[in-house]
Amino acid sequence: MGRLGVVTIGRNEGERLVECLKSLQKLLPPYVPVVYVDSGSTDGSPETARGFGVTVISLDASLPFTAARGRNTGWKYLLAHYPHLDYIQFLDGDCELLPQWLEKAISRMEENPQLAAVCGRVKEKYPLKSVYNLLMDMEWNTPVGEALYCGGNALIRVEALKQVDGYNSSLICGEEPEMCIRLRRRGWKIERLPADMVIHDASMYHFSQWWRRMVRGGWAVAQGFHLYGRAPENYKKKELFSGFFWGFLLPFFSLILIPFTSCYSLLLLILYPILFFKIFLYRRQFEPNNRHAFIYAFWCVISKFPQFIGQVEYWLNKLRDRRAVLIEYK
Repeated sequence: MGRLGVVTIGRNEGERLVECLKSLQKLLPPYVPVVYVDSGSTDGSPETARGFGVTVISLDASLPFTAARGRNTGWKYLLAHYPHLDYIQFLDGDCELLPQWLEKAISRMEENPQLAAVCGRVKEKYPLKSVYNLLMDMEWNTPVGEALYCGGNALIRVEALKQVDGYNSSLICGEEPEMCIRLRRRGWKIERLPADMVIHDASMYHFSQWWRRMVRGGWAVAQGFHLYGRAPENYKKKELFSGFFWGFLLPFFSLILIPFTSCYSLLLLILYPILFFKIFLYRRQFEPNNRHAFIYAFWCVISKFPQFIGQVEYWLNKLRDRRAVLIEYK
C-alpha cells in the first residue's frame, strides 16, 4: 500500500466520522497518508479528525460546499505532498472501510491497467432500523462487472484522475457519474468488484429525509441530462422522462380531464400499480426476500413525485442563473 493515499470528506457527521476514522486507523499501515476535508462542520468534526492524527483541511466557506470540491481538494493535496501515489481511496465520512477491500481493489487495478476506478458492495449499517435505510441498502446492491459509473466511495487511479482533473466541483450532486463519463470518453473503464467495500450509516429515520434525498436525485437527473443528455451518452434521458411522466404528466391529465370524461380519466391511474408490479418483478432478480422487493417497488413509485420536484428546481435555478446550493437530508 505504499502507493496509496486516502481522502475522506464530511460535514457534521459526528460519531459516524469517528467510526470512519477508526476503520482507517485499524486497516491502514501508518505510512499511508490520510486527509480529511471538512465542509463547514459545526459539530467539531475537524478537531475529531485531528485527534486521529490525519491531515485536516477546512474548505473556504465563501465558496459553495460540494462533495466534489472536497474530494478534489483532498486528492490534489495528497499529490502535492506525496507525488509518488498511484491510487486514491475516496471514502465518505459516514462510511467505514471494510477489511480486505484495499488489497482486492489494488490487485484488480494492477491486473488491468485500463481500469480508472473500482468499487465494491456498500452495505447499510442499520438496514432494518428504518424502511429508508433498507431502501438504501438495496440501492447499493449493484451488478458486478464492468460498470458505467461508480459512487463516491471508490479506489481511483491517479493517472486517470489527473487526465480529467478530477470531479466537477460546481456540481452539488451526481459528480461521480459525471466524472466517469469523462473517464470513459478517454478510454478508461470502471468496474464493480464482487467484494464488500464499506459500511454506510445513512441514519435516515424520517420521511422528510427520504423526500429531500429523492428531490436531490431529481436534481441530479436534470443536471446530468443537461450536461450529457445527447448522443452518444443519452445520459439520464430515460430517468428525466420517467420523472416527468409519472411525477407530473400522468396525475395532471388524470385530474384535468375529469370534467370531460365523466371521471373515466382516473382510470389512467391504474398505470401506477402496473409500474409497481414491473419494478417488483425486476427487483426480485436481486432480492430473494419478496417483502423487501415489495418495499423497494412501492417506494420507487412514490419517489417519482419528489424526483419531478427536483427536476423542476434544477431547471428553475438554471433559468434564474442562480448558484446551486447543497440539498442536505441529514
